[in-house]
Amino acid sequence: MTNRNHSLIKQVIYVSTPVGFSDKILDSILIQSQVNNKKNEITGALICRSDLYLQYLEGPAHKIDFVYSKIKLDNRHTDVILLEDGRSKRRLFSNWAMKDDPVKDWMWSKDEVADGAIRQLSEGDAMKIFIQHSREVDQFLS
Repeated sequence: MTNRNHSLIKQVIYVSTPVGFSDKILDSILIQSQVNNKKNEITGALICRSDLYLQYLEGPAHKIDFVYSKIKLDNRHTDVILLEDGRSKRRLFSNWAMKDDPVKDWMWSKDEVADGAIRQLSEGDAMKIFIQHSREVDQFLS
């Protein structure tokens, strides 16, 4: 019997709190991510601001697992919480080695983030955020 999940891509969503957030640190993260992700067939999106990183990653399972293990050890953020760990037949951000965006106005206020709104998202709600985000950048229709 073959493993059907082998051909599916892995999807991971996590939330964390930035440490020493600045444009310089963000640029460094994005440049490094874009180079490494392209090499490793990983795509995704990073929603960020001074009080929040919310990241979606998709790609081969073993590569996503490796990258996520490194992310958890990265000292540029803290309080890493896994919100989603799933599989899919198609990518949401197929053209983005790492799409970055500030938090949209339909997302959360700083008070809501401080009160833990994102950390309380269900898996389905976390995925809906990135599906909506991908539609806004014309990656995934219908």
